[in-house]
Amino acid sequence: MVLVFNGVLQEKCPPDTHTLYNTHPVYRETASQLLSIPNKVIGPVGLLYVQQRELAATVPHDKSINVLGSDDSTSCLIVVIRHSGSGAVALAHLDGCGTDEAVCTMVQRVHELALGYPEGRIELQLIGGFSDTRNYSEELFGNVMNSFHKHPMEIDLTLACVGELNTTIRGSIPWPIIYGVGVNIKTGEIFPATFPDKGPDQSLRNARYLTGSDPRVLDVYDCHLGMLRIGPFNYEPLRGVDLWLEQSDEFILQHLSTSPEVEPPHFVMQIRTTLKYIQDNPFPAVTVFRDNRPHYFRRDEHTGKKKNCPNIFIFLLLIFIRSMGSSEILTTEGFNCSYLLKYR
Repeated sequence: MVLVFNGVLQEKCPPDTHTLYNTHPVYRETASQLLSIPNKVIGPVGLLYVQQRELAATVPHDKSINVLGSDDSTSCLIVVIRHSGSGAVALAHLDGCGTDEAVCTMVQRVHELALGYPEGRIELQLIGGFSDTRNYSEELFGNVMNSFHKHPMEIDLTLACVGELNTTIRGSIPWPIIYGVGVNIKTGEIFPATFPDKGPDQSLRNARYLTGSDPRVLDVYDCHLGMLRIGPFNYEPLRGVDLWLEQSDEFILQHLSTSPEVEPPHFVMQIRTTLKYIQDNPFPAVTVFRDNRPHYFRRDEHTGKKKNCPNIFIFLLLIFIRSMGSSEILTTEGFNCSYLLKYR
């Protein structure tokens, strides 16, 4: 009994979004407030984009980023956890795989980043999903709520813009209203957003969930170093990838989407690019993550975009961290590896 709705501990989770809104109408009001905010188009400067089946956590004094964000969510859910006292925040893009582990990791990361702040509560915001005809969103909502309800820490649900409240009807077809959100890490503000630049290694990151070989939700960011980390991971070769690439756009849309009627315009092109990447790299453990080394990226000081970090720098940086001791690093506000890179 750890989920808190409108200040009241809950003995049971609501089975669906309709029950949530009928039992706790305050969430209709907060969802309406989010829906009234105009959509923002966010560029790459100061952005940390979180892909599907990924999560990231940071603190307000992170000098490398200003916004955590994710989009292209149709039947998926974007989950935000924030500590009200410290402002530590985590964001995940969940599709139903690895939900329990992702919830535990998010809460743990925010709790760790909030150490030293005696006051404050952990707040939960859910955005995305819609009244899709296959009921994927409702099923995912139930899974996510149950995962949080099982967690031993008290968690306040402060926003739920999901399901029926995130649905509009166009030509008798239900569509999501909000496809993505950003979080201003300095203020905690959440706003509808789209992100034309989705960060580095996009096809590689997409390939991990498209092949279905890795159900984990990966933590991809170290806010103390200001570094994005991709991998290492592996996926199984996709059987018939050559045939998939020969199919029409409509065929790909209908067979590789959970909600083909409402996908954004770039969906098929993105899938084709990912399929081509899988075709070229059927064994990423061999061709992409040589010697089991991850890809590290840091913010470029001039463009604000993520820039690949050489592995020798990572090695030297880790030696530097160990020489200082972890406690010193944890108390160094806004530690930014791009500053050190100037001297490599």
